[in-house]
This record gives sequence, C-alpha cells and structure tokens, in this order.
Amino acid sequence: MTVRRLLPADAAVYRALMLEAYVRHPDAFTSSAEERAALPLAWWEARLDESPRAGQVVLGAFDGDRLAGAAGLEFESRAKARHKAHLFGMYVSPDARTGGHGRQLVQGLLDVAAAREGVKLVQLTVTEGNAAAQSLYERCGFAVFGVEPFAVALDGRYLSKCHMWRLLGGEHS
Repeated sequence: MTVRRLLPADAAVYRALMLEAYVRHPDAFTSSAEERAALPLAWWEARLDESPRAGQVVLGAFDGDRLAGAAGLEFESRAKARHKAHLFGMYVSPDARTGGHGRQLVQGLLDVAAAREGVKLVQLTVTEGNAAAQSLYERCGFAVFGVEPFAVALDGRYLSKCHMWRLLGGEHS
C-alpha cells in the first residue's frame, strides 16, 4: 500500500471512490451521492489543487494502481482561525479496511497539517454511532469535544455528529 497526495489527474478515480462512499454510507457524509454526482469533474480537480498553499489537500491510499481509500484536509482561511484544519471525506473501500489504510491516511493528514505553518490542531466530525470510525480517530489521538444533535437529515430521521479534535505535536491541553 502506498499513501500519496492526490493530484488533478486523479480526479476521475477520486470521484468514483467518493461516489461509492456516499452510496454505501449515506449516514457518514453530509453531502449526498446525488449532490456530488452532479458536480463537474472540474470541481473534483479543483479539490485536488497541487499548489503548496492549497486550501485543501487530499491523500489517497493505493493498493497497487487501485485507489482504495481517501481522506482530505481543509485549511481555515480566516485570519482568526488559521490555526485549525478540518479532516473531511474519510473513506476506505470495504475490501481494504483491515489493511491499515485508514490509520495511514489519518496519520498522513496529521503530518500535512503539522507541516503547514501556523496550524496547531485538526478537527473532524463523525456520525454518532459509527464506532469503527470513532475508534480509529481516537487511536490517532483525537478526542470528542461535543455532539451536534440533528446535524444531518437522512430519510426522515436525524443523525448527530460527534466533534473531535487533536492538538498537533503533543497531548491535549
């Protein structure tokens, strides 16, 4: 397995993987498969901007040439919040879930965040009840700091999101 930054040339395979994610796990994502499928390939290419100060960085986990997982990091642009980054869009294909892909993606994004000047912490949300994902994040040093009730409406029900955070370079203070 190899983990590397996805580039605009990877947009089509990244889009396909994420559409799979939205279909397989609609409760895990705020965006729907329909919303994301309607976006042009140019949107996906822009998300994979390869410039050194890009607002987002997406890493991919590859089994050989196959993209088996992906996760992204969005950097805050507002002056008072530039010390924060947000982990988004974490997904590993079911057949690759026991190979450590998720942990390597999260660790890779933590390394990317730590390398960005001024970034002190990473935040994320995980659907309440998604024990496997929450456990992965906890093993990577994240802690819950709150729960947002009614965060997502899905098929006539409401799902809560656990907000998690991790300080870079040390323990929580």
